[in-house]
Amino acid sequence: MKNFWHILKSVILYIVLTAATILMSFPLFWMISSSLKTVDETNSAGIVWVPSHPTLAAYIEIFHNQNFLRAYFNSAFYVTLALLGTLISIAAVAYAFSRIQWPGRNFIFFLMLSTMMIPAQALIVPQYVFFNKLGWIGTFNPLVIPGYFAGGAAMVFLLRQSMAQIPKELDESALVEGATRIQIWWEIILPLVKAPIATIATFLFVGLWNSLLTPLMYLQTVDLYTLPVYISTLYNINKTVQPWPTIMTAAVLTTVPLIIVFFFAQRYILDSVVVSGLKG
Repeated sequence: MKNFWHILKSVILYIVLTAATILMSFPLFWMISSSLKTVDETNSAGIVWVPSHPTLAAYIEIFHNQNFLRAYFNSAFYVTLALLGTLISIAAVAYAFSRIQWPGRNFIFFLMLSTMMIPAQALIVPQYVFFNKLGWIGTFNPLVIPGYFAGGAAMVFLLRQSMAQIPKELDESALVEGATRIQIWWEIILPLVKAPIATIATFLFVGLWNSLLTPLMYLQTVDLYTLPVYISTLYNINKTVQPWPTIMTAAVLTTVPLIIVFFFAQRYILDSVVVSGLKG
């Protein structure tokens, strides 16, 4: 009887997980399907689930679109710079909060955490005025440079907690051997927190790559548009017939880097979750 209930629970669990997977995968299916349809099929009154005659016309068109190619390069350019700067600064600040004793450390850490209670929407106008006074509007500076000042208190907190789990004896032994704090941070601590760093890097990459509001506010010229901003310009509210195959094709190509990053980072993400669970 116990085996029966165990099998029944497993079957129900697999059914629920399968249904959830199908539900979560549907937007991706619809996006790919629509990118292979014609304009008439995507704008028809009824729902066309699968294109009757799949075509790559939208892909050929988008790859010959200079604005799309420029937007792809702009996204890769600014995301790379912002991601590198943010990761390095977050790792340095997390190390200072977790491994070094200095006056007022806990108070400053509390102040940093308190910034998480400030809604991002409340900072939009002050930040815009500040960057405008610096003459940064119409450049990538507002998107890239703030990351070099450890942008993201939640990420600092996560990495700080991981670093705090490492025995302090490692630092003391290295200091006795003549290592500097920078050497300890770079050669000892960072290799031990690869999994949390990879997890944070993945979250940051997804957030930066998909960001629409911030690039839309500060870039303001077609030559600097990132992919989300460019895709938003493809939809024209004044038109009855929308170029949905082109829009969906651009969306599919925008999703590809996210899938690739998650594919290579998933092992580190799982390791981070497992280690956090064991330590908790």
